Parts: sequence; C-alpha cells; structure tokens
Amino acid sequence: MAGLTIDNVTKIFEDDDGEIVAIDDVSIDVADEEFLVLVGPSGCGKSTLLRMIAGLETVTSGTISLGDEIINDVKPQYLDVAMVFQSYALYPHMSVRGNMAFGLEESTALSDDEIDQQVTESAEMMEIADLLDRKPSELSGGQQQRVALGRAIVRDPEVFLMDEPLANLDAKLRAQMRTELQRLQEDLGVTTIYVTHDQTEAMTMGDRIAILNDGRLQQIGDPLTCYHQPANQFVAGFIGEPAMNFFAMDVEGDRLVGERFEYPLTDALGAAVEGRDAVTFGIRPEDIRFGGAAGEHAFEMDVDVVEPKGDENIVHLRLADADDEYGAHVSEERSPDAFVATISGMESVEAGESIVATIPPTAIHLFDATTGEAIHNRSLDNVDVSPVE
Repeated sequence: MAGLTIDNVTKIFEDDDGEIVAIDDVSIDVADEEFLVLVGPSGCGKSTLLRMIAGLETVTSGTISLGDEIINDVKPQYLDVAMVFQSYALYPHMSVRGNMAFGLEESTALSDDEIDQQVTESAEMMEIADLLDRKPSELSGGQQQRVALGRAIVRDPEVFLMDEPLANLDAKLRAQMRTELQRLQEDLGVTTIYVTHDQTEAMTMGDRIAILNDGRLQQIGDPLTCYHQPANQFVAGFIGEPAMNFFAMDVEGDRLVGERFEYPLTDALGAAVEGRDAVTFGIRPEDIRFGGAAGEHAFEMDVDVVEPKGDENIVHLRLADADDEYGAHVSEERSPDAFVATISGMESVEAGESIVATIPPTAIHLFDATTGEAIHNRSLDNVDVSPVE
C-alpha cells in the first residue's frame, strides 16, 4: 500500500468565456491506509480533484504522487487505483461475475482459475456470492453498489477512489452501507479517498475530512476538530445541521452590538476582538440553552416553529421584542432576530410560547467580518468527554 500526496495542484478549464479555475492550489497529504473524505457543496471541485488522481483529468499545475512516484501523466489503466462511481458504471450485458473479473482480465496475467478465486473471495466479502450469475438489471440499487465495490476490491489496489458511491441509495441503506464501508476499509487497510457533499457521511466515515469551496481547500483535520474549531465562517456554516447561527456585530467597547441585540463581552471574547470594529458572531444551535431568567447573556424569545425529529426538536426562535418586518424565519437567510436551537426530543416547547434562551460565552465563535477567518472558537474546557466505562 502507499500514501498519496497532492502538492499545489491546480486545474483550469477553458471555455468560450475564458478560464474556469476548478481546483486552486490544493495540497493534501493522505497517509497510507487513511480514510480521507473530500466534502463540500456541489461545484466545489471535489470530483474534479478525484478524477485527476484517477488520471481521468489532466493536471494544469502541481503534482500528484502515489508513494514516491509522480503520477500526473500516467494513464488510468496503468495506475494502481480503483474507482467507484456514483452511477455504479456496471456493464449491463455482463453478469456480476463478468463485471468483477473484467478489470483483472484486462490488466493482469492471472489465470482464469486465479481470477475466479479472487472474484469469489471478494463476492463473499461483499455478501453477493449468490448473485454472481445475475445481470445488473436483476439487482437492486444496494446490490449494484455492492457489485461496484466488489469490482474495486478484487483488484487489490493501492488506493480506493469513491465518488459519492451511496448517493443513489435510500436513507436506511445509506446508513447501513456507511458502516459497512468503514469496516471494509479498516479490514483491507487500503488508502481511501471518498467524495461526498453529505456532511453526515463526512463526519461519520473519515479519519480526516478535507473541506473544499470554490476549488480552494478551506480546512483539513479530524471531523470533530473541524466541527468545534472551524478555520473560517464557511466551514462553521457548512459543517453541522442545522447550521450555525451567524450575526453581523459591531464592536463597541465591552459589547458586541447587532441590529437586534447586544452581547456583553467576557475577557476572552474581548481579547479576541481587540482592535476590530466589526465581527461575525456565531453560536451552534445545540449550544443555546432554555430556561432561567433573562440577563446579560440570556434573552427573552418567542418560539416561531418547532420541527420534531424524535431524538431532538429543532426550534426556530425570534427575539421577543422584534417586530414583524422580517416575516417568517424558517428560511435559508435568517433575519437579524432569528435563531435556531436544538433540544432533546424529550423536551417540549410549542409555537407561540415565550422562553428565555441563554447563549453561553464559552460556546461563542467569532469570525473576521471581512475575510471570514476564525478569530475565536468555542472553549471545550467545560465539555464532559469522559470515556464510557
């Protein structure tokens, strides 16, 4: 097996309107046997980067190395990588056995008996041994996905590349396949790069996640670091569902002053905003606490909408003294008086109810108002992360 190095890679497409920078100077080191997830919104460049690693797209500048070998100009058929596509890309006229054996027949000198043995072993690992004589049209979506994965596994590659392989599955099967893919990757010990726009997949599957936006690498790290210590406002807003609450605030002495509320600064927050005129204030929905009395960091709010999900309730709030200028608040762009909070599914609040919501200073994130770079992230010192005994 081998690690993969992406070194200052840029990809530029040209069309009638000029140049389009799809990947902009991205550098990532993927360790041997690591499971790295590339995540970001549609059009951010993650699939383009994966296709360059696979040799399906040329590299405009920079280098991609597998182990000690630069593979920029190596043709796909000579790369020791296996790619799993969102569309499965199975040959409809071939049986499952034929689909899984095809790559070995074309790229190795193995005998028919050796190929059949490897196909059978991989099929048993993927629990599709009883499907080997069927055609893809006779399989469910989940079974086709297992065949596509088995076809990659049978090649015993140095690197697995997976381009949103679970996107066409229903929610329950996706959850099941996430677990199976993690277990499979750990058992095989193969360096894996997995592309998704689904943050749940990114957070639950990756040893590390690399977050892309507009072709640029925003942050790379383990999932919990990216969640609790985001490098910038984009990462903070993209990772987490519901998304972090953001408010534009002016720095006025020992307070942050927004369009609809003020927030007194603690010493730690004051040090973070020193020398700045404005910041973006952020608080995650689960960090907003209900109950108690209104005070410096606690605000009277009205409940707009409650979305019950069973394990939790998503609560849309607005400041109690706000007028109706901004209308409903369950929208993509929240108004200056709208908050979203999450509470346990066993807690009960109802639309129209008035509550007190506390925004703890230890849970606050602050971002530069111009660049979006993080200047202060929440403290984890008071979070209980004791291991289960």
